[in-house]
Amino acid sequence: MVDGVKGGRSTHGICFGALAWLVEDGRVGDVDVSGLAAVLVVRYDDDEPGSPWTIVLHVDASGDDGQRAALADVFLGRLGGTKVGVLPWVRKERQLVEVRTDAIELVPDGGGYVLRVGDAVRARATRPVPADSDVRCVIPGYEEPGREFVADELVVRDDPLSWELTENCAFASRFAYASK
Repeated sequence: MVDGVKGGRSTHGICFGALAWLVEDGRVGDVDVSGLAAVLVVRYDDDEPGSPWTIVLHVDASGDDGQRAALADVFLGRLGGTKVGVLPWVRKERQLVEVRTDAIELVPDGGGYVLRVGDAVRARATRPVPADSDVRCVIPGYEEPGREFVADELVVRDDPLSWELTENCAFASRFAYASK
């Protein structure tokens, strides 16, 4: 969303992406998930009836079994919540390929970020899009303003999902999810 105006269709009619979260401070019930990450690799086609999502969720290998299960429960929408329940891969039809455990690195680089998910995902988005507009992600829960970047690379080799993109868009923001 730019200056409150929602975007339209995906640029080429198909959306490819990797959504990454780094939990600065968080609990899922009694489970502390602070410092852990999760990455959702996604694909959908605007012209496919219902635009179902194909997703692979990666949970942080540095967590224990309980922490990884808690992250999966949150990001797959199993626990509900006003912000999570409206996420498109939760409320729409989806094919969950698998929940995978991987080393996840999401590190600042200049003004942007570099993301690595095992051998499955590599992304670098460090060049801000020059604009004075208020840019926000249209995915619910991202009410905070963010920064739009040009992604130098987004490489995904995450069977059955695979692509290599350059010069596509990237977005970074802070947000808070809660079940109540």
